[in-house]
Amino acid sequence: MCGIVGLFLKDAALAPRLGGLLAAMLDTMTERGPDSAGFAVYGPAAAGLKLTVRGPDRPTLDEGLGALAAALGEEPRAVLRDTHAVLVLPAERAAAARGWLAAHRPGLDVVGAGHRMEIYKAVGRPAAVAARFQLAGMSGSHAIGHTRMATESAVTTDGAHPFSTGPDECLVHNGSLSNHNALRRRLEREGLRFATRNDSEVAAGYLTWRMQAGASLTQALEASLADLDGFFTFVVGTATGFAVLRDPIACKPAVMAETDAYVAFGSEYRALAGLPGIDAARVFEPEPAKVYAWDRH
Repeated sequence: MCGIVGLFLKDAALAPRLGGLLAAMLDTMTERGPDSAGFAVYGPAAAGLKLTVRGPDRPTLDEGLGALAAALGEEPRAVLRDTHAVLVLPAERAAAARGWLAAHRPGLDVVGAGHRMEIYKAVGRPAAVAARFQLAGMSGSHAIGHTRMATESAVTTDGAHPFSTGPDECLVHNGSLSNHNALRRRLEREGLRFATRNDSEVAAGYLTWRMQAGASLTQALEASLADLDGFFTFVVGTATGFAVLRDPIACKPAVMAETDAYVAFGSEYRALAGLPGIDAARVFEPEPAKVYAWDRH
């Protein structure tokens, strides 16, 4: 049992409140997932590529970033939040940075990359995780989050969501996939690499693979209904979009709300109850096997 939340803003005037609204939504899902939490925020596009780098602790992160700067011959622009750092590099330098970190600082993990996306996650109760990374002060156009109850694996930061396997793409998942190991082997033969054994990372990789082949996010999610076995609710973020999909049985709880100002998702209605204008929102349960998607294009 886990909790999922998501918020996609139609009204740019709400952008400064995005982090605060999402933090409150995450907190309401504590009972569904007190073990760990994480979130992805889509803020202003960077003049380069953002790499979200996670360390086991702040001293290890600081030392690794200093060594990376020396190896690159320049110090990347960075925003540090607790054990995470968001580095901004030219795209060609970002690839070199990722390669150097993998080879020389395997304890530092790149958990996300993109022009707009930043990912933060850690073990702990959702309110504590949000406070550690100062979520309430973040602004942007959309964000997704997850609170985890680890029923099938250890309580670790590696197991926390969101998972990202493509630029500006990430996924949070409530449920369980039964064929993720076979699908993982198939995707690895296609060149994808995975950092964990989590089935949700495989789902993220599947969507990346489909979109790299030319599918839209909606088309990739529709294809997943045939290729993924199990029960699931997905909330997915991309640089410009936000989408929701439930499996054909739809046994996991889900509720959505839409107004002229935003679209919101929660595993339970109480995650939405504090949003502005919720009394006038169209509140509905997303149908099974139907993709709901919004885009800023």
